[in-house]
Amino acid sequence: MKISIITATYNSSYTVRDTLECIQNQTYNNIEHIIVDGLSNDGTIDIIRSYPHVATIISEKDSGIYDAMNKGVALASGDIIGILNSDDIYISNNVLETIVNSFCFYTNVDIIYGDLVYVNLESDERVIRKWKSIDYYPSFFEDGNIPPHPCLFLRASVYKVAGNFNVSFKLAADYEFMLRIFKKFNFNSLHLDEVFVIMRLGGATNKSFLNVIRQNIEIIRAWKSNNIVVPILLMPKRFILRLKQFY
Repeated sequence: MKISIITATYNSSYTVRDTLECIQNQTYNNIEHIIVDGLSNDGTIDIIRSYPHVATIISEKDSGIYDAMNKGVALASGDIIGILNSDDIYISNNVLETIVNSFCFYTNVDIIYGDLVYVNLESDERVIRKWKSIDYYPSFFEDGNIPPHPCLFLRASVYKVAGNFNVSFKLAADYEFMLRIFKKFNFNSLHLDEVFVIMRLGGATNKSFLNVIRQNIEIIRAWKSNNIVVPILLMPKRFILRLKQFY
C-alpha cells in the first residue's frame, strides 16, 4: 500500500530540512513525497533537491497553501494521502508505518487521525500546547472539536468523492474540508490515541488577532456553505477547548 505525503513550501529553508528528514527516516518504505513549492527564492528548492527520496517537485506560482495542497492531491498516486507542512515533523520514525498498518487492519475505515503537540518556533523540545483529539461522534464539531489537520490521513477515494480544498477559504479551508468529509459525507473514521505530529507555533492564522477573527468568520461560513445549521455555542466551545490545550 502506497502512502502519499504532500508538503507545500514557500521560502521554507529554515525548517524544511527537518520535514524532509523526518519522512526520509520513516520505517515504512512505500512513500511518495510530493513537494509543491510557490516559487521560493531562499534556497528551499536546492535543499529539497538534495533529498533523493522526494518523488515529485513542482515550483510555480500559486494562490496560497490550499491551492498548493490541491495540486499535490492531483499529483498523488498513493492509496492513502496525508499532508505535512514544511515546518512540521512526525514525532517518530514509525508514524507512517502505524498509519498504513491501521488502514490495512481496519478495512472499513476511510479516515484516520491522531494527536499533535505545538512547540516553540526555535526549539522542537519545549511543548507549548497539546492538541488531544477524541473519537468522532455525531455532535463532534458542534461541541467545538476538530481533528488536527496534519494528523489526518485519508484514503484517496475520499478526495475523489468529496472533492478538494475550497480555495475561497483563505484561513479555514482545512476546517471546511474536514467538516465536509465528516458531517456531510459521513466517511468512517478512526482516532488513534497517540501523537503523530510536532508543529511549530507561528502559522498564518496565529500571526495576528485579526487573522483569528477572520478564521472564525470563515468557520461560520464553512457551516453555511455545507447547508448545516451553525451551533449557537460553537465559538465559546472552541475557545474553551483550545484553552485547555495549554494546560
